[in-house]
Parts: sequence; structure tokens; C-alpha cells
Amino acid sequence: MNERGDAVEADTMKLGLLMESAQVQQKLAETNLEKLRAHTQDLDGVVREEIRRTLVEELQALTAESDRAARALRDMKDAANMRSLMWNMGAAVLCTAIPSSIAHYALPSQSDIAALRAQRDVLAQNVAQLERRGGKIEWRSCGDSARLCVRIDRKSPVYGESADYYIVKGY
Repeated sequence: MNERGDAVEADTMKLGLLMESAQVQQKLAETNLEKLRAHTQDLDGVVREEIRRTLVEELQALTAESDRAARALRDMKDAANMRSLMWNMGAAVLCTAIPSSIAHYALPSQSDIAALRAQRDVLAQNVAQLERRGGKIEWRSCGDSARLCVRIDRKSPVYGESADYYIVKGY
């Protein structure tokens, strides 16, 4: 039994050593797992930081591009406003120049107006003189032969050697 006892003891020893070796390996695996977890957590932080940095860079690029687009739109608006202003100014100049030109050529000048006023004054004096000398006489064509006749004032006295002159009505 000795031999057999030694064999069992040797197997037990081998089994104990194997178990002890398994425990050491398990502890080593647990230590490595803890290190791997810590490394994974560090790696998670690094990945998060890299994502955050990349996101910030991309958002800054997007902001810069948006600013450039907004500036381009403002420039286009300014150009459109300037073009509209120029068109409006051109239209205003034309709307002023055309009637002014027509008025300049169609209306009489100051010297023409002065001459026309002087002529009007002379004509007004002539009309006044004509009215004093019979311009208010009512002339008509009378009879079948359309002879010239005037309206007379029947209440006024007659004149002339043969009493054949009458006063015209209104004088």
C-alpha cells in the first residue's frame, strides 16, 4: 500500500499543485481582467475625448461655413439693393427729364410770355376802346335780303335833319 499510497499521494500532490496552479492562473486572469477593465475605461475616456474634439472641430467648420454663406447672402442683398436703387434713380431721372424737356420745348419762354402779355395789354386796350365806340352793338341780318341791322333804344330822342338817326341800345 505504500506504493499505492505513494501513488495516491503523488496524484493528490499533482492534483493539489494543479489546483494551486489553476488558482494562480485564475488570480492572474482576474488581475489581467481588472487591468483590461481599467484600460477599457481609459480607452473609453480617450474615445469620448476624441469624439468630442472631432465634433467641436466639425461644428467650428460648420459655423465658419454658415458665416461665409450668411456673408455671401448679405453681399447679394446689398448688391440687389444697390441695383434697385440705381434703377429707381434712373427711372426718377427719366420721369423728371422727359416732362422737363417737353415743357421746355412746348411752353413759351419768359421773353415769349412777356411779349404775349404786352400784346394782351394792347388788345385789351383796343377792346375797351371798341366797346366805348360801339363794340356792344347787337348786329343782325334782317329781312329777306339779309340786310345789316342793329337794335336801337326807342326811348332815346332821334337826331339828324330828317330825324333818321337813333341811339344804339346800350350807349
